[in-house]
Amino acid sequence: MTAIDAYRDPSLSVDQRVEDLLARMTLAEKAGQMLQLDARRDIKDAVAGKLAGSILHASPERMLEAIDLAARTRLGIPLITAEDCIHGHGFWPGATVFPTQLGLAASWDPALAERVARVTAVEVSATGIHWTFSPVLCITRDLRWGRVDETFGEDPYLIGELGAAMIRGYQGAGLTDPTAILATAKHFAGYSETQGGRDASEADLSPRKLRAWFLPPFERAAKEGCRVFMLGYQSIDGVPITANKWLLNDVLKDEWGFTGTLVTDWDNVGRMVWEQKVCADDVEAATVAVRSGNDLIMTTPGFFEGVQEAVGRGLLSEAEVDAAVRRILRVKFELGLFEDPRAPDAARQAAVIGHPDHAALNLEVARRSLVLLRNDGTLPLPAQGAKTVAIIGPNADDPQSQLGDWAGASGQVDWMPDGQPRELIETVLDGFRAVAPEGVTVTTARGADIERLVPDPAGEFYPDGQPRPPISRPAGADPELIAEAVATARAADHAVVVLGDTVALTGESKSTATLELQGGQIALLDALAGTGTPLIVVLINSKPLVLPPSALNAAAIVQAFNPGMRGGRAIAELLLGLIEPSGRMPLSAARHAGQQPIYYNQIRGQHGNRYADLTQDPLFAFGEGLSYTTIEYSDLTVHTPAVTAEDVIRATVTLTNTGGRPALETVQAYVSDLVTSVTWATRELKAYRQVEVLPGESVTVEIEVAAADCTLVTAAGRRVVEPGDFDLLVGPDSRRENLLRAGFRIS
Repeated sequence: MTAIDAYRDPSLSVDQRVEDLLARMTLAEKAGQMLQLDARRDIKDAVAGKLAGSILHASPERMLEAIDLAARTRLGIPLITAEDCIHGHGFWPGATVFPTQLGLAASWDPALAERVARVTAVEVSATGIHWTFSPVLCITRDLRWGRVDETFGEDPYLIGELGAAMIRGYQGAGLTDPTAILATAKHFAGYSETQGGRDASEADLSPRKLRAWFLPPFERAAKEGCRVFMLGYQSIDGVPITANKWLLNDVLKDEWGFTGTLVTDWDNVGRMVWEQKVCADDVEAATVAVRSGNDLIMTTPGFFEGVQEAVGRGLLSEAEVDAAVRRILRVKFELGLFEDPRAPDAARQAAVIGHPDHAALNLEVARRSLVLLRNDGTLPLPAQGAKTVAIIGPNADDPQSQLGDWAGASGQVDWMPDGQPRELIETVLDGFRAVAPEGVTVTTARGADIERLVPDPAGEFYPDGQPRPPISRPAGADPELIAEAVATARAADHAVVVLGDTVALTGESKSTATLELQGGQIALLDALAGTGTPLIVVLINSKPLVLPPSALNAAAIVQAFNPGMRGGRAIAELLLGLIEPSGRMPLSAARHAGQQPIYYNQIRGQHGNRYADLTQDPLFAFGEGLSYTTIEYSDLTVHTPAVTAEDVIRATVTLTNTGGRPALETVQAYVSDLVTSVTWATRELKAYRQVEVLPGESVTVEIEVAAADCTLVTAAGRRVVEPGDFDLLVGPDSRRENLLRAGFRIS
């Protein structure tokens, strides 16, 4: 090994190798390393021309070409490859596609989330991808926002727990593990604080509000060792997030000690020129981006020349560029890409993609993601006797809607126009046909269409060259489809009506002005309600929807979100009583879109507690969910009624199963600070426990809350524990009337 090859010597430290390589690089090579370019375009120009250090959206064929091109560059710096593997490797045919993050969040189970991320990493790493743009740590605030399905819901604590678990699963035993992939904490930060639910709008956030609610999940991710943070699209107080030096440098890198890589979202640097119009050209935008602390610039090709010109004109120093390139090179060395570029491995793919164990986990997660919201006793459906069950509705047998966004057919890639293989997906109709007991007849009717897709009149492409998705127009109610569904329901003992939304109503730039069921769905429900046949409404959708009286008066309601490839079987098992319902809502559902925002941890202080024309209570509350039995809470006792800020509040509560079936109960512990120096939330989730309770059994559940977690953020932006009186509130959900109360004091 000669001195000229020092950066290739694995016996040297990462720091030594980084500095040796950096000293050899030209400014153009440094600029290229800061680029992440779209592999769907000219891959030769991206890697050999602009010397891109990273690519995304590489088809299986283009991945090998890109790796070869990178190896033949002057210094042979390997690519780092990325993909939106948000809930499984959705853009690889046959890979395991799990429930969306929102569905996974309904399990309230970090251990399950870690297993999902580990399986995803095993499959993804076999395909030549080193990096996933997950987990999403945004907080749902307005249900009209198109990206609700990508979140873990509305609570910072629950988001932090689940996000940390997924980071552990993705990154495995460490980045030298060949099955490890880089996790990405996104979208940093405040992206989901939208105006009117509109995507990427100005976020009306003060530094205090950021620290209070939006930053804690990201701080948790940084402490968990997440190696990549990705920005949002929005601006805050007039400053695009890409230019927010306080957030990117002062908070993330200096205060939290983040040493990983910071990547922009899609064309953020270009957007400062053509959309937000705060920079005159690519040179100014590159200067602002580098000065503000960005490392990797996603899909802004003009950055390559722009940053070089900025240095040439003295607007930037090359040392400022070096600081970003160091971070990028560091993670490549940490992954061992100079020794092994981790190219696609056909043998590993054959062994792990869609492995039966992964499919089994997928079914387990789908089961845990289902939330029973209403039940008049009709569920579970009777197992004995000859029965007819009608499976009706536009999402009853729609495989791609069941998968949701970021899953092949959702439109982000061009090599899977038909989505994931149909034979790998079990719809609700498939599930009933597979698991219904002998003697049960399964019939079906579509009943309604949801939408008609039409081209966007603004044109085929956005200014950045991205294709514009089609516009979803509500389909009209079809009398023939409804008549067929009514006849099918009348001839059945029970009707399972599977409704919801589609991928065209979900995702980036796809926020919705309304939350109502679209197309002919309400007309279908109204008609079915008149048949007298008991209706079980199943909602397969990307976010909670406003429900009409015909749904609210149904015999039962099940919220399934997008339950993944095995979701249909899980739903059939649940309705037939083969499994127990255990999911809990990770966010609140509205009665009307005008209730937005409806999250449970509202700030105290307003006139009254209702609208003049409607309650402020949610239709379904954060934490809500039923089982097939009844659980009574009693005897909440705080055993440490007086503590210091360094102590732990310890309490117990008794759960009694007064029904005839077992339950997995999610015991939720909220804290309310009774008098605060600044306005604060009415209550905040601080702990929870999942406990199995058998029929007739009483169990004592121990609850622990660190006093150091009973914090607020002062007017000066400091997170502190204020001495005083608190309430510990324990129960099955966040509704105050369902919570037992016991006091404690922090001195």
